[in-house]
This record gives sequence, structure tokens and C-alpha cells, in this order.
Amino acid sequence: MPNQKVISMLGLARRAGRLSMGHDMAQHALFGHKAKLLLFCSDVSPRLISEFEKTIELHHFKVKVIKTDITIDEIYFGVGYKAGVITVDDENFAKKIISLLEQ
Repeated sequence: MPNQKVISMLGLARRAGRLSMGHDMAQHALFGHKAKLLLFCSDVSPRLISEFEKTIELHHFKVKVIKTDITIDEIYFGVGYKAGVITVDDENFAKKIISLLEQ
């Protein structure tokens, strides 16, 4: 049930234009210092996770990284975009999503 709330919040953030979805858009949000939260779906490759973690460490980005148990297909059905990596580019949306994931 908390996953559905997280997906709903991601959908709201997307409609508000506060999400960057997919590899390239997430990288752009990181390098533009817009990303407040970086989410990985449960079924992304370990290589992708490693790539982002190395980028964050190398460039000293201040972003919280969470590996969720939400699948790419669940994101697709809830948000309408198929992506395994998502950045939340708004502090308030990020705080709410973090609190929902910690429940």
C-alpha cells in the first residue's frame, strides 16, 4: 500500500513538472543541481546504480539516493513513463516521498 501512495505522489510531481525520468534526464538534473532525491526501481541493473553512485561521489552531489521495491512497470502504469531511475527536483515532493517510503 505505501508503494501506491509513492506512485501517486510521483504522478503528482510529474504533472507539476518536478520529475526527471530516465538515465539522461536524471543525469541532467544532477549536473544542473536540481535533483533533491534519486530513486532507483527494484529491477534496474546494478551497473546503472553503480554508475550513478560513482557520479554522485565523484562530483560531491548532495542528493539522497533510495533503492525502492517499486518496479519499472509499476512506475509506468502509475506515472505513464517507463523509467528505472527518477529524480525528484522539488524539496517538498522529495520530503513527502521519503516519508512515505520510510513507513
